[in-house]
Amino acid sequence: MTAASIVAIVIFVAMFILIITEKIEKHITTLCCGALTLIFVFGLCLRDFGAIWDTINLSAIINPEFWRSSGSEAESGGIDWSTILFLAGMMIMVEGMARVGFFRWLCMLIAKLVRYKTIPIFIAFMCMSFVLAMFIDSITVILFLASITIELARLLKFKPVPMILAEIFCANLGGSATMCGDPPNIIIGTQLGYTFTDFITHTGLIALISFVFILGYFYLVMRKELSSNAVTDDFSDLPSPSSAITDKTGFIINTIIFLAAVILLVTHASTHLTVAFIGVAVAIVTLITSGKHILEILKKVDYKTLLFFTGLFIVVCGLEKTGVLEIIAEFIQKISGGNIYLMVGIIIWISAIASAFIDNIPFAATMVPVIRALSATTGVHIDVLAWSLAIGTDVGGSATPIGASANVVGTSAAAKAGHPIGWGEYCKKMAPATIIVLIISTIYICAFYL
Repeated sequence: MTAASIVAIVIFVAMFILIITEKIEKHITTLCCGALTLIFVFGLCLRDFGAIWDTINLSAIINPEFWRSSGSEAESGGIDWSTILFLAGMMIMVEGMARVGFFRWLCMLIAKLVRYKTIPIFIAFMCMSFVLAMFIDSITVILFLASITIELARLLKFKPVPMILAEIFCANLGGSATMCGDPPNIIIGTQLGYTFTDFITHTGLIALISFVFILGYFYLVMRKELSSNAVTDDFSDLPSPSSAITDKTGFIINTIIFLAAVILLVTHASTHLTVAFIGVAVAIVTLITSGKHILEILKKVDYKTLLFFTGLFIVVCGLEKTGVLEIIAEFIQKISGGNIYLMVGIIIWISAIASAFIDNIPFAATMVPVIRALSATTGVHIDVLAWSLAIGTDVGGSATPIGASANVVGTSAAAKAGHPIGWGEYCKKMAPATIIVLIISTIYICAFYL
C-alpha cells in the first residue's frame, strides 16, 4: 500500500467519523476533506495535477454526452455533476410545489376521501408515502406527511407516532424503487449508466413485493395503537383540502411541471436526455413560471446537501485513484470464496447494516467503484451487484433513527409536537420491518438473477 493510499484512507475515515459525530456540519466536513484529498493525495503524494483537474471534472459539463447520452455506460471520474444538477433541479421543483400547497392539499384530500377514519388514513398515508417517494425526495415527503398526520391526530384524537413510523419506512422503501427516489440510487444510476426504467423494473418490483408484506406487518403491529377516540362523524370543522392551496394558478402550473418531469424520467432511455438535462430543464421552467417568488424558492433549496455531495465525490475519487477500492473489492471476493450467492448476501446485508448507522450516501458513492471492480474480476454481471447495493443502502437506513435523513425529519417533527420517539420504541418496530424487506430482497435476487 502506497503513501497516497494511506493518506486517502486516513482522510476518508476522518470524514466518516466527523459525519457520524455531527460535531461539524456535514457539507463543511466533506468539502474540507475533499480539499485535503486534492492537496495531499493528488498534489503532494501522487504529484499528479492532471488528476486534480480530472477529479474536479468541470469539462464533463461542456460535453454534449452530458446532456444527451448516446446510450453507453457512464464513466466515473471525480465530481458527478450529473447527480448534483439533477438533485438541484428536483429540489427547485419540489419547493415550487410546496409553495402553492400541493403536498398539504394531497394529504387533506386523501384523508377526506377515506372519511377521516384512522385505519384507512393509516393505510392511505403509507401508500402515498411509498408512491410520492418514488419521484420526490423522501425528506420532503415525510416533512409534509408528518405535519399533516400530527394535525389529524390532534383533531381525531389518535396517537400519531405509529403512523409517522410507518410513513418513514414506506418513504425509504418507495425511494428504493426508482432512480430518482433516493440519492444512493441517483449515484448508482448516473455512474453505472442505468435509466429510470432499469430501476423501476428491477428494484421497483422488489420494493412493490416488499411493500405488500410491509402493509400487513405495520397493520398487525400498530392497529391497536391507532384506535381513534373520535365519537362523531361530523368533521365539518376540519379544514377543506382546497384551503391548502395558496396559489391556484401556480398549483396547476406546478402540477403540470411535476407530471412532465415524471414523463421525462420514465422516457429518458428512449429520448437519451440525461437526468442532468431533465433536472436543469425542470428547474428553469419552475423558476420562470414562479414570477416574483423566484428568490423565495431559491432561498429554500438545500445547498448544504449539494455541497456535501461535491466534497464527498472528491474524497471517494481519492480512494479510487490510489487503488484502495480495488483492495476492498479483492477482499470481498476473497471472503466470498467466489460464491456468487455469498457475494450478493454480503453486499445486501453489509450495505444495510452500515446504512443503519452511517449516512448511506457516502457509503453508496464508495461502493459503486467497488462493485464495478468486483464485476470485472469475478465475471458477475454488474446489474446483480448494483441492485443488491441499491436495496441494501436504501432499506437498511430505516432500521435506526439516524440511518436516513427522512428518519431524522420524521422523529424530530413528532418530538416537536410532544411525541418523542426513543431508540427503543423506534428500533422495536422498524428493525423487524427492515429485516423482512432484506430477506425478501435477498431471496428475490438470488432466485431471479443468479
